[in-house]
Amino acid sequence: MKGLHIDSLTKSYSNRIILSDIFLSCEKGRIKGLIGRNGSGKSTLLKIIFGTEKADSKFVRAEGKIIKTVSDGRHLINYLPQNNFLPNNVTIGTLIKLFLPKAQRAVVLNNEHVKPLLYKRNQDLSGGEKRIIEILLIIHSNAKFILLDEPFNGGSPIIREYIINYLNTMKLSKGFIITDHDYENVINLADEIVFLNNGFLKTIHHKSELLEYGYIPKSTFNIVYKDQ
Repeated sequence: MKGLHIDSLTKSYSNRIILSDIFLSCEKGRIKGLIGRNGSGKSTLLKIIFGTEKADSKFVRAEGKIIKTVSDGRHLINYLPQNNFLPNNVTIGTLIKLFLPKAQRAVVLNNEHVKPLLYKRNQDLSGGEKRIIEILLIIHSNAKFILLDEPFNGGSPIIREYIINYLNTMKLSKGFIITDHDYENVINLADEIVFLNNGFLKTIHHKSELLEYGYIPKSTFNIVYKDQ
C-alpha cells in the first residue's frame, strides 16, 4: 500500500495519556498540517513516527513497508527536529556533502540562500540561515515522507515565505507532515489539517472548527480567515 500510514499509536508518561489511539496518514503530493496547543504532544507524535521516541503501541507503514525503527524507515521517512542538529566547526559545503547523496547535492549547493554560506561554519550562521540549511538537507534526502517540526523557527518573514513556496514546489514528489507554533502559516500551507487535543487527533474540515475548539481567538479568526 502506497503512502505513510500510522495507526493504533498510543503514548503515556507516568500513567498520563499523551496520545490516544492515533490514526494519521500522508500521501506524496500532499502537505498535512498538525496543529495543537503547546504541550499537546505534536513533537512526541512526530518523533514516534520517525522512530526516535518509544510508544506504548504503534503501527507505522510507509510505501508498504512496516516501520519499527529509524533504520527501518531509512530512505522512506526523515525528520526535522525543533532544535538545530548540525554539528559546529564544519563548513556548510562539507555538511551538504556529508548529509546528502551525490545526486541530490547540486540543487542545494547551488541554492540562492546556500551559496553565500558554503565556506562558513555552522556556528557562524544566524538562526534563520541554520534553519534553511537544515530544511533543505532534510527535504533533499532520499526520504519520500518528511516530518517538519517548527520549520519556521528563527526565520525572518522573507525566509518563511521562501520555505512556504519551496514546500509547495517539493510536495509534487514528497509527502509532508508539518507542525509549527506559527499556526497561521501551517493552516494556510496545508492541504489537510489535523488538530491534536487532549490526546486525540481530529480532522479539521473547516477553519471555523478551530474557533469552536478555542484554538484560534475570534478576533484573529475574523481578520485572517473571514474570507476562507
